[in-house]
Amino acid sequence: MGRGIRLGRIAGIEVMLDWSLLIIFLLISFSLAVALFPVWHPDWGPLVSWATALAAAVLFLGSVLLHELSHALVGRQYGMSIKRITLFIFGGMAHMEDEPRTWRAEFWMAIAGPLMSFAIGFVCLFAAALLGATAIDPNQPQAGLAQLGPLATLLLWLGPINIILAIFNLVPGFPLDGGRVLRALLWGATGSLHQATRAASMVGQMFAWLLIAAGIAMILGIQVPIFGTGLVGGLWLTLIGWFLNNAALTSYRQMVVRESLAGVPVSRIMQTEVHTVPVETNLQRLIDEHLMHTDQRAFPITDKGRLRGLVCLDDIRRTSRADWPRLSVTDVMTPLERLTGVGPDTDAAEALTLLSSRAVNQLPVIEHGRLIGFLRREDVLRWLSWRYGADEQGRMFPE
Repeated sequence: MGRGIRLGRIAGIEVMLDWSLLIIFLLISFSLAVALFPVWHPDWGPLVSWATALAAAVLFLGSVLLHELSHALVGRQYGMSIKRITLFIFGGMAHMEDEPRTWRAEFWMAIAGPLMSFAIGFVCLFAAALLGATAIDPNQPQAGLAQLGPLATLLLWLGPINIILAIFNLVPGFPLDGGRVLRALLWGATGSLHQATRAASMVGQMFAWLLIAAGIAMILGIQVPIFGTGLVGGLWLTLIGWFLNNAALTSYRQMVVRESLAGVPVSRIMQTEVHTVPVETNLQRLIDEHLMHTDQRAFPITDKGRLRGLVCLDDIRRTSRADWPRLSVTDVMTPLERLTGVGPDTDAAEALTLLSSRAVNQLPVIEHGRLIGFLRREDVLRWLSWRYGADEQGRMFPE
């Protein structure tokens, strides 16, 4: 996922919208405005149908945000660092900088999201009932639906969809919320996070393959209980299954990698051969004399041996080629006080978490104000490969 659009902060947590969310927003809006609302309200014109559909799509995404916020805020109560939430095509993600410290923290953090979705769903249904939804005859719903206004119609759709979201998330397939609840209970029963994660991941993969099989069956025209049949629905179900299978595998492998790096100091893994650049250098010289002669992607800017800042390739790309001769490296560098760095004794597992959460490829290793090396993603993977036999994605062969 890319960075996307920054919405702002809620309770100190950065909220991001991934560009893929536009797809689900358009799908919801289109299906409601073109397929569902015209059936419920034959007398509505396109303007009313589209306005109600767009409002419903926005409120649904808002309910997904509340779902993720509940995870994040409960996690904070248990001492976890959650600085960002990203909404994307498959829902949302609260970015945790580390694993929950206890099974109880995992349990309550995981269950908070579905409980929020249930609450939103029942509140919407209650509000819809106050606006006349109780007058709908289950045997002949069309007449009752047609009498509802746009707000009641919106709530009558939003309520059940949130309840369905909560139920789906409670399926015990890791990394869904239900899978995390299962992991928490197994963790509490066995005392081993590793065993609990492995078991929950296997259940998650089985559930994902069931979704993939159901999706393929729907594509082939077979009627699948609950889901029905059809090309679009089948493709969507297959895509969700594929995503969940990858997520379950990745979550387990990440935990194995973190366990393998725990207790290993950064100094054992870091790259010590680093090309430094004097503070008086301009961008043109940096490119001609340093960048073109090394595969290094970030350059420490030093003043009499002391680190002043860091220039990355992205910093250079943001400038115009015509400005390179006149711009100093200090004009584009990230100054020392804003750098995310680690010390030589920092736990490598903690450093890897920083690499992921900051979305960077390298971290400067600083001791007493002096740069002594870099910790890069490839250094971590190379060490894992040498020590345990991991591939280029950090997947451990002997699990």
